[in-house]
Amino acid sequence: MVPPMPAPLTVVIPTLNAAETLGDAAASLIAGVQGGLIGRLVVSDGGSTDATHAVAEALGAVIVTGAAGRGGQIARGIAAVPGGFVLVLHADTHLSGEWVTAIERHMHDHPTDGGYFRLAFRAEGLAPRCVAGWANLRARLFGLPYGDQGLLVSVDVLATLGGYPELPLMEDVAMARALRGRLRMLDAVARTDAGKYRAQGWLRRGGRNLWTLGRYLCGADPARLAASYRRR
Repeated sequence: MVPPMPAPLTVVIPTLNAAETLGDAAASLIAGVQGGLIGRLVVSDGGSTDATHAVAEALGAVIVTGAAGRGGQIARGIAAVPGGFVLVLHADTHLSGEWVTAIERHMHDHPTDGGYFRLAFRAEGLAPRCVAGWANLRARLFGLPYGDQGLLVSVDVLATLGGYPELPLMEDVAMARALRGRLRMLDAVARTDAGKYRAQGWLRRGGRNLWTLGRYLCGADPARLAASYRRR
């Protein structure tokens, strides 16, 4: 009897006190598990003090621990991936639409390219639509999707690029720039939480993100940007 082929995709989720969101994010992945697409979930934790580890254990995830910092956490999570493709997702992101089919098609047709999802917020109104619309336009025109749009890429391609950037901030932009010309929007949606936008204001939060991106692209130190970002 021929043994079944291992599922080709590992999902990596960086976490920090994500107990309230991790379970729902994982629930949106069930179709991929049932369809034989997802074989492993890796939760890379940055020192949570809530029940994140308990939630991850209940999900059957491989848990990797280390210092906080999304770039480093993602890099450590990817180091636990045995091969094939990796999908990096934030702990407050839910996949929707025909995302399983979209990923399978991308892996078959464009195995050496990276993929990302169309962004939407789990919020109603004009502001969420405008902010998401700008993010999707930025990703298409400039090849700069953010981490809340997810990243699908093969482990082999990452290795040729030197791995995932271990930056304290703008790690997603650095990865997108490394994949410039090899990024494709997947025909499915990543719906992310809008809590920070609601708390800080859609215009203020969006302007802050744009200002930080501009400073990074002009050569600002990611460590200083991260320190300034956390103070606000």
